[in-house]
Amino acid sequence: MRRRTTALVGSLVLLTATGCGAADMTKQASPFANAGGAKSVTLSVQSWVGAQSNVAVAQYILQHKLGYRVDTVQVDEVPAWDALSQGRVDALLEDWGHPDQEKRYVQDKKTIARGGDLGVTGHIGWFVPTYLAKEHPDITDWRNLNKYASLFRTAESGGKGQLMDGSPSYVTNDKALVKNLKLDFQVVFAGSEAAQITQMKQFAKEKKPFLTYWYSPQWLFEKVPMTEVKLPPYKEGCDADAAEVACSYPHTPLQKYLNADFARSGGKAAAFLKKFRWTTRDQNEVSLMIAEQKLDPQEAAEKWVDSHPAVWKKWLS
Repeated sequence: MRRRTTALVGSLVLLTATGCGAADMTKQASPFANAGGAKSVTLSVQSWVGAQSNVAVAQYILQHKLGYRVDTVQVDEVPAWDALSQGRVDALLEDWGHPDQEKRYVQDKKTIARGGDLGVTGHIGWFVPTYLAKEHPDITDWRNLNKYASLFRTAESGGKGQLMDGSPSYVTNDKALVKNLKLDFQVVFAGSEAAQITQMKQFAKEKKPFLTYWYSPQWLFEKVPMTEVKLPPYKEGCDADAAEVACSYPHTPLQKYLNADFARSGGKAAAFLKKFRWTTRDQNEVSLMIAEQKLDPQEAAEKWVDSHPAVWKKWLS
C-alpha cells in the first residue's frame, strides 16, 4: 500500500469493489486532462477502498461545490507516478512512500510537486485475528511463529504456514522477511484487497487461524478485530535493501502529489486538493459506506459531505 487502483467520464462512477487486481491504465488518460482552459481535473484511483474514499469525496466537492468536471483513472502505485509526471493524471491523493519515484520526479525532474499530508498515517504489518491471539498470547511475537506454523497451513502454502498477502502489485517485503527471519511460512497472494477481505471474513466466521499482511487505516478492523504480530523494530534504513529486509514496516504519514504544471496553474482545484486533509476516522467512515453498506462512492461522499461541513469548508477557504 503503500506501499501498495474504470476510467470515468462525465458524471463518473467510481470503483465500488475494495480492490480487484488493478491494471496499469496509464494509456487511457482522461480526455479532459490538460484540456486548454477546460475546468476539469483527472484523479488517480488506487485499488484499496481507503484511496477510493479520498477520491470519492474530492470528486464530489470538485463537482458540486467548485463546478469542475472530474475524470478518474485507475493506475497501480508505481505507474501512477509516471502518469502524474506525464500529465495523464493531475493528482494522486494517497501515496504510501516511494522514495525512488519521489527523488526522480519531485527532486530531479521537478515534474511532480508535493501536495501535502493527507492527514492519515498508514502502517503495514502482519496480523492474526484477536480470537487467536487470546488463545495463544505468545503468537504475537514473530519469534514464536514457527511454533504455530502448522496452524496456518493451507492447500496453497505447500506444507508451510500461509502468510496471506493481497495484490502482487502492492509493495511488500514479506518474501524477504520470511526468508531472512527463517520462518516456516509461504507468502500466498489472494490477488486483490477484495479477495483478501473475503478470505479473512470467511476464516473469522469459522474461527480459523490466519496470518495476514494488512494495513491501517482499514475499515475491516471494525468487523474482524485483529492483533498485530511484532516484527523486529523498524529503524531508519533497515528496509533500504529489499532483499535483506528483516524489520517491521514503518508508520508512514500518507502524502498527496500533484502534476507540477497542475500545481502551478490548476486554480481553485489545485488549491483545494492541497488543502484536502482529513482523519483516519473520516476515511474509514466513507470506506465503510462503500465496502460494507455497498453505497455508490458518490452517495457515500454526499452523505459524508452533508454531515461534516465544518471539515470540508476549510478546504475551500
